[in-house]
Amino acid sequence: MTTVTSVTDLYPSRGTTEVSAPRKDPVVWGSPDTPGPIPTGDLQAFERDGFLSMQDLLRDDEVDVYRRELERLVADPAIRADERSIVESKSKEIRSVFEVHRISEVFARLVRDERVVGRARQILGSDVYVHQSRINVKPGFGASGFYWHSDFETWHAEDGLPNMRTVSVSIALTENHDTNGGLMIMPGSHRTFLGCAGATPEDNYRQSLQMQDAGTPSDEALTGMASEYGIKLFTGRAGSATWFDCNCMHGSGDNITPFPRSNVFIVFNSVENKAVEPFAAPVRRPEFIGARDFTPVR
Repeated sequence: MTTVTSVTDLYPSRGTTEVSAPRKDPVVWGSPDTPGPIPTGDLQAFERDGFLSMQDLLRDDEVDVYRRELERLVADPAIRADERSIVESKSKEIRSVFEVHRISEVFARLVRDERVVGRARQILGSDVYVHQSRINVKPGFGASGFYWHSDFETWHAEDGLPNMRTVSVSIALTENHDTNGGLMIMPGSHRTFLGCAGATPEDNYRQSLQMQDAGTPSDEALTGMASEYGIKLFTGRAGSATWFDCNCMHGSGDNITPFPRSNVFIVFNSVENKAVEPFAAPVRRPEFIGARDFTPVR
């Protein structure tokens, strides 16, 4: 099946060969006077590095509320049976629960929190909607990681996001140590688009949410990017947060420590960058992974 779209493909991927190309879109879309909670210096750092971390987005009492809600959802048999729950291939424990802002009013309030959505509006220079939300559960003793990838490569190829006008926030609900599988980003990698080789299988999402294959860079490309940009590992207290551009090359390792690492992950997309048909996939992914409801967050 050939996908037809009326939007120019600025970032070809999933072809016969891997390709590298400069970014064609701004990083910060808002003007210097766009209102928001991010100071000018931090916004400039985000534009340069592709990420912004902060230690105190949430208070301890707020973290307790969200962590209890995460634990409630993971323990609920109905949630486990829902297709929006992804389990570890070996342990069969829940790995992620998608569309969590629709499943839980507690997390829906977090999405609407101006400390959260206000930063997304400021970076993207427009109203925003939630392209994806999920809780990630990384219990100790063997939870698997997420291999190196650019989110935009997948969201463009499989969800049909035309431009790099999307930002993610990962909010820690447990302590992020340097040993329990924390987020790693290559600073500055957001300025280069890496188009991955290989066609997208139908229903690729079923496999990729457990172990990604299509849309993963080659060892050679990753070595080159890591040599050029380096790797930043994010640590911090529960309640800390990391904002990062959709095209950052990032990943996380397995957690073989006794200490869990859980977070809530929210993807905001500009209402001016609505998804069209996939650019390099035979069918759309389900809406709980790539939203087709473009209602702005209020």
